[in-house]
Amino acid sequence: MLVPESFNEKNPISEDLKAFYEYHSILMEPWDGPAALLFSDGRYAGGMLDRNGLRPARYLITKNGIMVVASEVGVMDFEPDEIEEKGRLQPGKILLVDTEEGRIYYDGELKKQLADAQPYHVWLANNRVELDELKSGRRVPHTVAGYDRMLRTFGYSREDIECIITPMCTGSAEPVGSMGNDTPLAILSERPQLLFNYFRQQFAQVTNPPIDPLREELVMSLTEYIGAVGSNILIPNETHCKMVRLAHPILTNTQLDILCNIRYKGFKSVKLPMLFEVSRGSEGLKAALDRLCKQAEQSVADGVNYIILSDKDVDETHAPIPSLLAVSAVHHHLISVQKRVQTALVVETGEMREVMHAALLLGYGASAINPYMSFAILQDMVDKQEIQLNYEMARKNYIKALCKGLFKVMSKMGISTIRSYRGAKLFEVVGLSTALIDTYFGGTASNVGGIRLQEIAADAIALHHQAFGGTVDNLTLEHKGLYNFRKDGEKHAWNPETISALQLATRLGSYKKFKEYTHLVDEKDAPIFLRDFLTFRTGNPIPVEEVEPASEIMKRFVTGAMSFGSISKEAHETMAMAMNKIHGRSNTGEGGEDSTRFIPRKDGLSLRSAIKQVASGRFGVTAEYLVNADEIQIKVAQGAKPGEGGQLPGFKVNDVIAKTRHSIPGISLISPPPHHDIYSIEDLAQLIFDLKNVNPSAEISVKLVSESGVGTIAAGVAKAKADRIVISGAEGGTGASPISSIRYAGLPPELGLSETQQTLVMNNLRGQVRLQTDGQLKTGRDIVLMALLGAEEFGFATSALIVLGCVMMRKCHMNTCPVGVATQDEELRKRFHGRHEYLVNFFTFLAEEVREYLAEMGFRRLDDIIGRTDLIDRLSSTSSASGKYALLDFSKLLHIPAQAATNAIRHTTEQVHLTGHVKDQDIILHAMPAIEHRQEISLDYAIANTDRSVGAMLSGEIAKRYGDAGLPEHTLNIKFKGSAGQSFGAFLAHGVNFRLEGEANDYLGKGLSGGRISVMPPVRSTFIAENNTIAGNTLIYGATSGEVYINGRVGERFCVRNSGAIAVVEGVGDHCCEYMTGGRVVVLGRTGRNFAAGMSGGVAYVWNKEGDFDYYCNMEMVELSLIEDSTTRKELHELIRKHYHFTGSHLASKMLDNWDKYVDEFIQIVPIEYKKVLQEEQMKKLQQKIAEMQRDY
Repeated sequence: MLVPESFNEKNPISEDLKAFYEYHSILMEPWDGPAALLFSDGRYAGGMLDRNGLRPARYLITKNGIMVVASEVGVMDFEPDEIEEKGRLQPGKILLVDTEEGRIYYDGELKKQLADAQPYHVWLANNRVELDELKSGRRVPHTVAGYDRMLRTFGYSREDIECIITPMCTGSAEPVGSMGNDTPLAILSERPQLLFNYFRQQFAQVTNPPIDPLREELVMSLTEYIGAVGSNILIPNETHCKMVRLAHPILTNTQLDILCNIRYKGFKSVKLPMLFEVSRGSEGLKAALDRLCKQAEQSVADGVNYIILSDKDVDETHAPIPSLLAVSAVHHHLISVQKRVQTALVVETGEMREVMHAALLLGYGASAINPYMSFAILQDMVDKQEIQLNYEMARKNYIKALCKGLFKVMSKMGISTIRSYRGAKLFEVVGLSTALIDTYFGGTASNVGGIRLQEIAADAIALHHQAFGGTVDNLTLEHKGLYNFRKDGEKHAWNPETISALQLATRLGSYKKFKEYTHLVDEKDAPIFLRDFLTFRTGNPIPVEEVEPASEIMKRFVTGAMSFGSISKEAHETMAMAMNKIHGRSNTGEGGEDSTRFIPRKDGLSLRSAIKQVASGRFGVTAEYLVNADEIQIKVAQGAKPGEGGQLPGFKVNDVIAKTRHSIPGISLISPPPHHDIYSIEDLAQLIFDLKNVNPSAEISVKLVSESGVGTIAAGVAKAKADRIVISGAEGGTGASPISSIRYAGLPPELGLSETQQTLVMNNLRGQVRLQTDGQLKTGRDIVLMALLGAEEFGFATSALIVLGCVMMRKCHMNTCPVGVATQDEELRKRFHGRHEYLVNFFTFLAEEVREYLAEMGFRRLDDIIGRTDLIDRLSSTSSASGKYALLDFSKLLHIPAQAATNAIRHTTEQVHLTGHVKDQDIILHAMPAIEHRQEISLDYAIANTDRSVGAMLSGEIAKRYGDAGLPEHTLNIKFKGSAGQSFGAFLAHGVNFRLEGEANDYLGKGLSGGRISVMPPVRSTFIAENNTIAGNTLIYGATSGEVYINGRVGERFCVRNSGAIAVVEGVGDHCCEYMTGGRVVVLGRTGRNFAAGMSGGVAYVWNKEGDFDYYCNMEMVELSLIEDSTTRKELHELIRKHYHFTGSHLASKMLDNWDKYVDEFIQIVPIEYKKVLQEEQMKKLQQKIAEMQRDY
């Protein structure tokens, strides 16, 4: 009832169970995880997982009736022959023990009893109304009266139509942009703003993961119900089912008309106006809101079970109340009078046009939305032939784009269903007053104060005046210039003047010209960023010669994490060369790094990036990659699109990129939204431990994105033993991101950095980590202010690209960069004329400017001002015509914790990493003849679950000497007995063979780099191996090569993001082979749901014994076929033979003995894109052979 499994059409469960879940979903919104729940009342004890199954929960049952359930195996010791069964809790499944009867109830039996307890199916069929099945005999227009005036009233621009609505209605998807957001925050703009623009999406990072709404659609749902919930939800009866079911919350005009006119018994609606009198200004707005709330309350008392809030009757004397304000006000008022669940809120608004608007309305209480002006715009474009679609198709595509966008926004917080999201208020604001939030948006986070009802009314009236204050001739829509710079549009920090000034200064090597550039940036007419309101105190100046040299300051500079793939080879290498020359650090991004760059060039210059990034896709992450790092950065989130993954399209994956990422040219490469080995702080600590074992000399950094609460997360990251924490601002650039993410996700870096600094100081954690920040940093002034707020290091990405030639065309995602910076097109790359000397000049100038400021302030070192917010003042010269600026409150931003008097306020000590006594230390000692002289050696060890990351340090030692080539085959053979801890065999190097007799926890074979792992039950075990779980979740994550053989079942996400490893297993959980791009996987048993989701490369074989595998396979990107050709049969036979050889599997032996029977029961899974690329490659080879033969003649 509270934590249901997914029951949408993509999840194979019985109709009766679906009816049970749907009935209860009407009464109670589902709770999402990640959660493993254990419960007991004294007699019954049970456990279950949420629908996503992100928490581990393993169990064992002994022959004498003991059951142990824990997040790990190995917490209690039993003799092998005492164990009856080993299993795991599965996503959405339940397990119950009746201690009186001595009986275990498994999921299917238990839920069948519950589903059969009441005639839920009948109740729903007799009472629930399906909106999609209702027809209207009325013709409902798509147009609106006074169309042009209405466009101006609701603040539409040409950009809204051309850059947002048009791509949505033609491409069925939210538009994509690039290069971040360098326009003013809503409160800093002099133009009238929609209330939506003050809000920011929240997103999950570290403490719970985002999810993938595309590849894991089986757990997602936009289904909504409107109506009144019954008075007592604990008494089952059919009256609770009197609801209208919507497939999604976006209503067409016809559907809204149907809702307004339903004549079914028990359904009653009313339409209330969202309007206020223009002449009364803010008083009129407040009075209208109060009246609307009272009308809604009375409507509920009158038995109305859905209220329609409408702004459609705008006229010369009435302006629309911002729809978000109206919805939230009514929602919170009904909660306060305890009547909220007795009705649903439907919004008929002309204001909503994009995904963020819909998400906000739903997040603050709406159940459904009718964006009637968007539909009118579609009709107008069809009539004018601006789009080559009919109206019905355009509307269908537009709604589909909205729905996909809602999935994306929800999934950033790890939420799967719209009913869980509705009313959850998972947003924060920048620029609304505390009083306004407390009255109308209760519980929403805000850090800098801002506008009141007066300013909201003023903006609404200004838009209304633009529509009704002049003649019809003056109603032409303007280009606001939000997404691309326009001379008469919104201000951009990067504009032709600042771009050309910076490029001129760095090309000429002129510090004088650089100061002209910084004057343009720092002394601009109006503020764009929060830091533009701040200054620092000067006094007691010292000679600049006494300040630490520029060479020391430049060591604090890093370039942003831009992957080789998102930008060109030339741009990537030029940045690395420049940063190495100044002893700063460049960042590989998530695309790996060509191993040829690890060795300096003959002229002494190095192309090696000091920071090696480990992102969710794990592209190119091998033991060799990691040992060639000075710093290893775990990218949890990215400023421009936090909570999202990414995709490098196949046309950008050329031979070099494919080699670097351990993929195949032409294959699309998908990065998941989460790291599938980070679902909690504890998981992050494990990954940090893994990486520190592989490369003990590298510092480990964790990249977070600024949001409210990031300080608490950062405290957890510090406790997880990170050496460095990066706080990225939401303004950061990107190669490709949905426009709504660029504009509406995350906070400015000043807010996140300040909160992180304060939280770390309060918890006495600040001294053990370094803080780094980035996000539109451009000048020495920016650096000094960020240092005062707590940063020790500073990241530059957009500015670095501009120095190298970027002209902010914002076409990165289209592979058409005209200056060769962000493209893989060989002809366009020839236009790249950037030089590393330009970047050296830029960073030298920045450092010199910082020195000048330090001298003015009277400080000799940058260290002396870190965290000194007492030196920051607010500029008195910034003012605005609207008076908005004066409403900003920086007291929270500049707060100094009392603990700052005694605790460190900057980095003072190094983290203590617990790698000194790991099992690998002893293994390396005894394996040195194998490592140094390649002698074959065999070793034996007992292992416990406290032995984590076994093999990682060993592999690092091997990779330092031999790279990814590792040792010769069978050089080092190590047997283990017991319960292996997490990350057993992580990054295991070639030539190392691990044999585990026992069981393993999560993350076995993570980043496998050529080694071999085999796992089998203990010799004295009596259970049937293929029916029992002996290894955990997320095995072989990001493996690039090597082999894994497991004589038993495993958990969820087996071989996620496998790039090239071979794996054979005897049963898997959900999401096997997700995002796989290479390698071979054989499953000799049942699979879970969603097999091969996002799989773009490699091949899998599944024993389809029951003949129903297609039901469990995600068919979006793959094809299924029988094993018919001899080559494929030989490959499968050899893989099963090796499985038997290394594990002694009884099942494998049985198959090999009766091969002709079993081979016909296998299914081959091949990605469509992969198959096409291989066929094209074969055709090229054939054509080449024919050409060679013709030449011979």
